[in-house]
Amino acid sequence: MFPEALLVLEAVDEALGFALSAVMRDGPEELLTRTDHAQPALLAHSCAVWAVVGASLTGRVAAAAGHSLGEYSAYAAAGALGLAEAARLVRRRGELMRDAGSARPGTMAAVMGLEAGRVGEACREASGPDGVVVAANFNAPDQTVISGDPGAVARAGELLKAAGAKRVLPLKVSGAFHSPLMAPAAERFREALQHVELARPAFPVVANASAEPVRDPATARRLLAAQLTSPVRWVESVQALASLGGEGLEFIEIGPGTVLSGLARRVIATGRARSLGTAAEVAAFLEAA
Repeated sequence: MFPEALLVLEAVDEALGFALSAVMRDGPEELLTRTDHAQPALLAHSCAVWAVVGASLTGRVAAAAGHSLGEYSAYAAAGALGLAEAARLVRRRGELMRDAGSARPGTMAAVMGLEAGRVGEACREASGPDGVVVAANFNAPDQTVISGDPGAVARAGELLKAAGAKRVLPLKVSGAFHSPLMAPAAERFREALQHVELARPAFPVVANASAEPVRDPATARRLLAAQLTSPVRWVESVQALASLGGEGLEFIEIGPGTVLSGLARRVIATGRARSLGTAAEVAAFLEAA
């Protein structure tokens, strides 16, 4: 339906040396959801959408951000990271995160209905010599994801329920992402980033680790490495995007799903948000553009 999207998928396949697009299309699901496949697949999807709609947004993008893996899609859209290099980089990121999760198994859980400060307190109380748990994703004012050793995450979950959390929902993940358990992956990934060509982004990219706009390659490289063990400061990132966007603010989510546009509306109640992930959503956007 969209030749530009097909070219992106073909380029990612060529960069990786195998037909990731076939796995995206046909599965099997257990292979697609493996983190070293899921990460380049998410990047490929987002970049394919951007290839179709990007020209229609020329001059309208004040800034970009991406949640965890999505930060790489944001840099690719901003022209700071080439598609082939981005695909190989996130594949490597996924491999290192998978290996770290195998060496020291961890888990994550979403905490609903409790403010972030209380979540942090519970994580500190639940951590000890036999395990650590931290706040890993600050997704919304009342939604935080915790990450760490399974026993510590379970202890924190009980403390959070007692503190009034509406739900503590275990997540199906292959490791304790955005936590100290990813330190071995972060160290090796920092080395990989040194060999990647990064250009100055055409528009600022708000980094997960700092929630501040990045405008130069050196800062991007440093914060992408830090991201593996740092929390995703999404609430602050959305606020930073809103500040950069000014009047007529509209959040546009590029890629699969509608989670981020929903979170944006929860953080900035006055902001408009839309998702461009399906063929129908993209076609309707282009028709109205």
